[in-house]
Amino acid sequence: MEKDMTIGIPRGMSFYNNYPFWYGFFSALGIKIILSDPTTKQTMSEGASLVVTETCLPIKIYLGHILNLIHKGVKNIFVPSLQSIAPKIYNCSKIRGLPDLVRNVIKADINIIEPTLDKSAKNQGLYHFLTESVKPFGITDFSKIKKASKQGWRVYNNFLVMMRSGMDYKKSMHYALSGKIFIEEQDKTKSSPINVALISHGYNMYDERATMKIFDKLEKMDVKVYTALQLTDEQLDEGIASMGQKKYWANEHEMIGAAGNYLKDNKIDGIISINAFGCGPDSLMVDRITRKAKECSKPLLVLTIDEQTGEAGFITRLEAFIDMLFRKKRSKIIDNISVAEYDYVPQTNICDNLITEKG
Repeated sequence: MEKDMTIGIPRGMSFYNNYPFWYGFFSALGIKIILSDPTTKQTMSEGASLVVTETCLPIKIYLGHILNLIHKGVKNIFVPSLQSIAPKIYNCSKIRGLPDLVRNVIKADINIIEPTLDKSAKNQGLYHFLTESVKPFGITDFSKIKKASKQGWRVYNNFLVMMRSGMDYKKSMHYALSGKIFIEEQDKTKSSPINVALISHGYNMYDERATMKIFDKLEKMDVKVYTALQLTDEQLDEGIASMGQKKYWANEHEMIGAAGNYLKDNKIDGIISINAFGCGPDSLMVDRITRKAKECSKPLLVLTIDEQTGEAGFITRLEAFIDMLFRKKRSKIIDNISVAEYDYVPQTNICDNLITEKG
């Protein structure tokens, strides 16, 4: 019997940051990728029905995408367990136990491909992780796996180069997956009146249903958006240090690192943080960001999302915040306008002329 050389990847969790790598890696080994459909209201509700209410929104969405792949007839579904991305740098418990969660709440005839990445343990490094990822397909040749990983990194690095050049997420992803790298020429004469840093995890802000197309909404308001993906690892590390923190959580780069960098950036007019309701690590990080924003006198809007978040209220808060930033910037411009000082000398020659005529 011919082996099924297809793998399903849910559009959730690490997908938004790591998919360029997985695309290059699996494609180089002849494994066809099937993606779940973009998130919909049905995706959310189906995923939410499988777990308790207190479960965070990203996990509910992820489970909904697993169901979507099952509806598509996909048998091999990629559900990695990302325990630790560096020594003593850990993910939250839900991400670490993702394969167990999927196995326990979804009763279907599927093959869960569940490699483990744990750089805090011995013999659990990247290549062990990659070998586990393709072993179910009968691929065990280490030289082939290593070569495929180079292709994965090539696609991923091209994606990052384009993001850091100022290109938007969708375009960067499209060109990277097409095997191209394209740098847009920046129009230096054109600048947005308001610059905002969007602080969140990739699986929150790049899921258009979860955050109701926030990038499109901000663009229509004439706002330029900056994210963690536009910063280097060195800048993100400096951001964490500037917040007086030491890295512990795997996703602190996206939150504390990006916030620390943009809070001290004078071109950034305000910060918008998006976090999922019920996320323990996020609540701690957002609290730290809030206190630091007050110290820096930088306006901050914290948006909390779950499957019940209404678009009307979401947009109202967003518009009010951006309007405040516009008014604040206008007042600064007015305050900086210098008025020339001069001595007032009354015009008296008219009176003198009248006196002369009467005399």
